[in-house]
Amino acid sequence: MEALEEKEAQVAAWLKKIFGDHPIPQYEVNPRTTQILHHLSERNRVRDRDVYLVIEDLKQKAREYESEAKHLQDLLLESVNFSPANLSSTGSRYLNALVDSAVALETKDTSLASFIPAVNDLTSDLFCTKSKNEEIKLELAKLEKNLTATLVLEKCLQEDLKKAELHLSTERAKVDSRLQNMDFLKAKSEEFRSGIRAAEEQLSARGMDASLSHQSLVALSEKLAELKRQTIPLKKKLESYLDLMPVKIEEAKRELDTVEAELTKKVNMMEL
Repeated sequence: MEALEEKEAQVAAWLKKIFGDHPIPQYEVNPRTTQILHHLSERNRVRDRDVYLVIEDLKQKAREYESEAKHLQDLLLESVNFSPANLSSTGSRYLNALVDSAVALETKDTSLASFIPAVNDLTSDLFCTKSKNEEIKLELAKLEKNLTATLVLEKCLQEDLKKAELHLSTERAKVDSRLQNMDFLKAKSEEFRSGIRAAEEQLSARGMDASLSHQSLVALSEKLAELKRQTIPLKKKLESYLDLMPVKIEEAKRELDTVEAELTKKVNMMEL
């Protein structure tokens, strides 16, 4: 509990330091917000400390550069009685450009021995940067090519998907139509069966012979087909006796006609 109160006090002090004379925005004070703000305050404190150290280092370097500049100025005055104040406007520009170049190249002084390595390093960095730029351009071109191919493939896939959906819709309509026809045929078949059963029951109530029922007629039809199949070899056998006496042939023909007439009669009865 004491640790939480201490954190709240540190957070309050940090917020007051951050906002100064401005009002601190309202926020819900609870352990979670306190923990988050305390973490931010610690990170801010570390960052401020690092910034302070960098500033102090820069100040130290500035003092060193000022001391070095004063030393060089005094050296020039002692050796050749030369002062930057005595330079012309063009000379001052050249001197300022030389100083700016040294600062930009981060050299320790303005001597040629310091400038040449710095320029070489800068040129090497420039070549590396150009090489990386070329690599990036090649990679971008490759990515653009792959992206174009991907977009074309995506478009083709979308068209194929539309065609598949249209085909599926058409096939679904056909299936639905066939199912409706099947249901209609099933209903009609059941209606016909019911009608046949009702007709058979009516005929049976009226004393109709059971041999004339639908099932009996189907059985007789199958039997008739079998008898017709069996008469085929008899006809062929009859043809082999064409050389027999005319009387026997006529008798056989009459017998065959009698059998066919009987079969025809039974077929006619079944059809009725």
